[in-house]
Amino acid sequence: MNIKEVISSDKVDFTGIELSYFLLGLLSAFENRFQALADNAMKEVSWKQFFAIICINLCKDAPTLKELAEIMGSSHQNVKQILLKLEKKDFVKITTDENDKRKQRIELTEYCREFCAKNEGMTMNFMKNLFADVSQEQLQVTIQTIIQMEDNLKEIREYE
Repeated sequence: MNIKEVISSDKVDFTGIELSYFLLGLLSAFENRFQALADNAMKEVSWKQFFAIICINLCKDAPTLKELAEIMGSSHQNVKQILLKLEKKDFVKITTDENDKRKQRIELTEYCREFCAKNEGMTMNFMKNLFADVSQEQLQVTIQTIIQMEDNLKEIREYE
C-alpha cells in the first residue's frame, strides 16, 4: 500500500491531524518504503550502507568516524556497525589517523568505486523515476523546509 492508498483508505482517519504531524509521519513512512525498495535494488549493500558510501564520497578528505556520524545524522555506534559490515564486504578501509592515533579514518576501496560505477546507470534511472513530475521549485521548498526543521531540532536539543 502506498501513501496515497493509505490516505484514502477507510482503515485510517487523518481528520483533524495537524499538517506538521502529518508531514512528520509522511516522512517516516516514506523513509521506510524507500529503504525497503533501495535495499532490494542494491543487492550487495543496504540503503544505509550505500548512504554511508555516498557521504564518504562527498568528503574532501577521508572522514573520521565522528565526522561521518555527524554528516549522516546518526550515532557513532550505528555508523561504526554500518562501516564494519562495509569493511567485511571490502567497500571501505578503516585506518588509524597518522597524526592522531585515537581517530579512525574511513576510505572507499577500489572495489567500492567499481561497484558505484557499475551501478551508476541504475541509480540515475531510479532517481529520475523517483523525482518524476517533481519540479525544481518543489524540491527547493522541500529542502528549505527540512533544513529549517533541522535547525529547530538543534534549538530543541539546546533546551534539554
